[in-house]
Amino acid sequence: MSPTDHPQGDDVPTTVKAYAATSATEPLTPFEVERRDVGPKDVRIDIKFAGICHSDIHTARSEWGPATYPVVVGHEIAGTVAEVGSEVTKFSVGDRVGVGCMVDSCGECKNCLAGDEQFCVEGNVGTYNSVGKDGEPTHGGYSQAIVVTEGFVCSIPEGIDLDVAAPLLCAGITTYSPLKQWGAGPGKKVAVIGLGGLGHMAVKLAHAMGAEVTVLSQSLKKQEDGLRLGADHYYATSDPDTFQALRGQFDLIVNTVSAMLDFDAYLSLLDVRGAMVNVGLPEEPLSLRMFSVVVGNKSFAGSNIGGIAQTQEMLDFCAEHGIGSEVEVIAADKVNEAYERVLASDVRYRFVIDIATL
Repeated sequence: MSPTDHPQGDDVPTTVKAYAATSATEPLTPFEVERRDVGPKDVRIDIKFAGICHSDIHTARSEWGPATYPVVVGHEIAGTVAEVGSEVTKFSVGDRVGVGCMVDSCGECKNCLAGDEQFCVEGNVGTYNSVGKDGEPTHGGYSQAIVVTEGFVCSIPEGIDLDVAAPLLCAGITTYSPLKQWGAGPGKKVAVIGLGGLGHMAVKLAHAMGAEVTVLSQSLKKQEDGLRLGADHYYATSDPDTFQALRGQFDLIVNTVSAMLDFDAYLSLLDVRGAMVNVGLPEEPLSLRMFSVVVGNKSFAGSNIGGIAQTQEMLDFCAEHGIGSEVEVIAADKVNEAYERVLASDVRYRFVIDIATL
């Protein structure tokens, strides 16, 4: 019996098919992962689609510190509920659900109580390459099923297909959170640096929030896409005239790229009291002149993902506005090829694995 065809109450397999990284230098390969039995507060999810995030690649290749191998990555998970524990109240078998970057936290610290589980004082439990409260390593969404405590499962509203919903659990919330925190909306001018997996979601969301949206990209090769996705303006940053033309224009700049930029030049594009918020993660230390921030009372900030409540808010917002990620669905055996294409920026705009192909 496969983990996708069992009726409620039947014994279900705890060992499921997956794709795993076994070292920093080897390609991902087929693997079997053991999932825990469903506890009273747990939800077992049959995974239908899993998005490929650049974080997956960094982890699989130990680029953000040593990974614990073998590791099944994937934190953009969309599927349906297969089994619920006796104390679960939010979900029923058959519900459409998603899981993002974390699967547990202490639930008691000031940040957890404020709905900021991502900043749990004890450290949240990552969906993969982390250690659960049972002491076992966590494995993510490149697999047929996952068991997650109820509080870290989100409902995917009707109106969003599961394949385009999967990347919302990371790319969606990563861009929604700073747009909300820094007040993107009517009367606000928002610039998005980069039109990739994160950038295209930032454009869609900022447009739906009512902001005037400008894309800042190295070239104009994605201009048609950017305007189609909701941008009002599109500029090439390789053109030196761009920075002069846009000087002092923006209330908010969301930087979605991980490349080293001339941050002083970008900060010059902010209006007084404007903010440049970074969601990309360059590997090297940054350099900027403090004058670029102090003159004009500007802010240079960072933003992580959101908490579970805000992630649900984002999913509901996307359903209301008909927003999903732009995806290319692939078979599981194409994952290594997809990784290379991500590194070459050869995807518009998010790869999603069809888990039925495992």
